[in-house]
Formats: sequence, C-alpha cells, structure tokens
Amino acid sequence: MHIKTIAASLAAASTLAFASPAAAQSLSESIERDMPELMELYRELHANPELSMQETQTAARLAGLLTDMGYDVTQGVGETGVVAVMKNGAGPTVLLRADMDALPVTEQTGLPYASKVTATARSGVESGVMHACGHDTHMAGLIGAARQLSERKDEWSGTLVVIGQPGEEVGEGAVAMLEDGLYDRFPKPDYAIAFHDAAQIPAGVVGYASGYALANVDSVDVTIPGVGGHGAYPHTTKDPVVLASAIVTRLQTLVSREQNPQDPAVVTVGAIHGGAKHNIIPDEVKLQLTVRSYSDASRDGLLKGIERIARGEAIASGMPEDKMPTVTIDPAFTPATYNNPELVERLIPVMQSTFGEQRVIETPAVMGGEDFSRYRREDPENIQSLIFWVGGVPAENWAKSEAGEMTLPSLHSPFWAPDADAVVQTGATVLAQSALTLMAKGQ
Repeated sequence: MHIKTIAASLAAASTLAFASPAAAQSLSESIERDMPELMELYRELHANPELSMQETQTAARLAGLLTDMGYDVTQGVGETGVVAVMKNGAGPTVLLRADMDALPVTEQTGLPYASKVTATARSGVESGVMHACGHDTHMAGLIGAARQLSERKDEWSGTLVVIGQPGEEVGEGAVAMLEDGLYDRFPKPDYAIAFHDAAQIPAGVVGYASGYALANVDSVDVTIPGVGGHGAYPHTTKDPVVLASAIVTRLQTLVSREQNPQDPAVVTVGAIHGGAKHNIIPDEVKLQLTVRSYSDASRDGLLKGIERIARGEAIASGMPEDKMPTVTIDPAFTPATYNNPELVERLIPVMQSTFGEQRVIETPAVMGGEDFSRYRREDPENIQSLIFWVGGVPAENWAKSEAGEMTLPSLHSPFWAPDADAVVQTGATVLAQSALTLMAKGQ
C-alpha cells in the first residue's frame, strides 16, 4: 500500500491510540504498561548522546537494564558493544540489534530534553552531539522487546541474543563486534532482526522491503596530479583542474550509460579540492566520491569504472605515466542490507495481524547504508535477516506536509524530532513479535 493512501486517517488520530487486533492484545497491553519507563529511558538517552565508538555510558546503561532482566551480559565487545544472551531450551537463535551512537550535530528541536552535549568529532571540529538518526528510539524499543521476551519465556524456545551496537554512523561497529568474536564467543544467529525509525513515513507505520533494502556505501578518493604553473601560461602546464572537470563529467556516464536502469546506483562527487589562487594552476586536485549500489556485481563495476575513467581521461589529456590519477577505495565500506524474501513472507503477515494491514506497508529500497547488513553477510547461507522501518513523522506534521505547508526534516537533521512514543512502542512490538514468531514453542 502506498504511504499516501493512509495519510488522512493517520493525521486524524493519535499514534498512541492505535487499536490492536485481539490476537495481539496481550503483548500490546504489556508494552503499553512499560511505556512510561521506556519513554523515561528514551529521554535520558536523547539528552546524553555519545559519538561513534565512544558509547561507554550508553553501553553501561543498556547492560545494567539487561542484567536486571536476567540476561547473561558482556560489555566491551568490539570496543563498546553490548551482548546479552538468554537461553531458553532448544530452538533457533534470534539476534535483536539496536545501534547506540549519535552524530556530531547541534540539536535545534527545542525539546525540553534536548541534548546540550558537545564533543570533538573525528574531523577535529567541536560540535554539539545529537541522536539525529533516532538511535535513542532504537535502544528504547530494544529494551522494551527484551523485557517482554524475558517475561514470556513460556511462549518461546531457543536462544535470544540482544545487541547494543556501537559505531553504526561510521560503519565500524558491526564489523568490530564480528572481528571481536561475536559469532565465536556467543551463539551464532539463525535470524537477525532490527528496526530503524523513518523520517518519511507517518508515525507508527511499519515499512518493509523484500530483497535489497539499503545500499552498498563506498567512499572513494581520487588524487589527480598535474604540472602546475602560472595561469597566464597554461601551455607550460598540465592542468589538473581541467582534467578533474573532465573526470567528474565522465563519471556521470557510469550510471546513465553503463548501469542497467533497473539496477539503481549513485556516483556522487561530493568534494573537489585544488588550487589556492586565481592565477596559479595547481600541481594536484583531489576528488571525494560516495558510490551507492545494491549487488556486489554492480559495486565492482562502478568501482572499476571510476579507475578506468580517471586513467582514460588522464591519457586523453596527455598526462605522462608517472602522473596517472590514483584511486583509493576505503576498505571499510558498508555492504548492502538484504532482507531475505522468505523471512519477509513469514513475518509480514504476523505484523499485519498485529497492527492491521494499513499500518504495514511495502516501501522501496533506499540508497542509504546500514551496517546491520554485516550480521547476515558473515554467513549468508545460514543467517536470514530483516530490518523494518518504523515511521516517526508526527501526525500533525505529516498532515501539514501532505498539504504543502511544511517540509519534513530528514534523518541527520538538527530538527529531527520523531513521535518517539509511537516509534518506541511500535519498534518494541516489532522486535518482540518477530522473536516470538520465530521461536514459538511447538512449531
């Protein structure tokens, strides 16, 4: 169902007043009971954000809560990650994950519990710190689900692994936990489940994609040497600015002329650095690119294409062999997130039964990245994964946006203030219901 078809009804109702079918009342009522405490936790996390790979206090807070619930908790996995395990007889292993890190963004929401934290980012720039991507709602929802599952051990059988992951925003956290022995030191999952709040979906609505859901994310640096000199005598130089311009223009053909139109991709030149004065042709220009794709084959073709075009344009410009451009691909890329279709087919009917069909919609894949992908990618033959979207746009703002009266802030915006009650409540239900379904006794 298209998002807009449900806008009117959602705009007119409070997200906390959504009715649930009778089959889901027990779980829904229990989560509703816990909401005051979960929202207190959310506000605490929101007001005290920590940057990527620095989430020490956040991790300690989650670890304490999970320990109190009876989980076997380990801290410091992948630097600051938290792993909580609850074994409950024979059955599958289900991993539930939430990311913990915040962004170097100065909050401008005006919320009474807005972050006033400042810190120095990796760039060396001091700025405010904010949960501008909603990871605070992810953590509160995870704790809500973990509590339900600890209280409902008579309803499921198997092993539950609950993860507080660091460093999602820098693409380092999942791989750090895996390299620290996540699947060797702790039970390896059969299923990995997560949710992410969404800034373009009405609050409380669950979105899903089957197959690719988020993209490969690559950072590419291109260094273009030249022969500098006086701007009045260009014939005595090899101008890297002109060469860089040709490369930038040509790169656009990778998507427009070499990529299958039904296989989306993005090649964006986000920065050009070169030169210092009007009348000086520099010795070097540097380009910074972000490259987005879905399949490994598309990714490989795009990256090889960048190298080919950079070298080809340099040859066409008469650059000598010792001044060919250098293309550097950041090895710490974020792989595409893939939702196993068979898992989608299994869980979506359950979500529709829980929330009602109008609150569970299919959404298109996006070009953003999420390192949740790595949990499945570590063993794709034996691990199925699914990440849900949970809409966060307050009903009033959604109605204004639909009427053309408001531009919605995006994730990473200093103005992003989701309807946190709806996100936390819905997210907790999604995670708990997914685990209960996958580990149901007697199946």
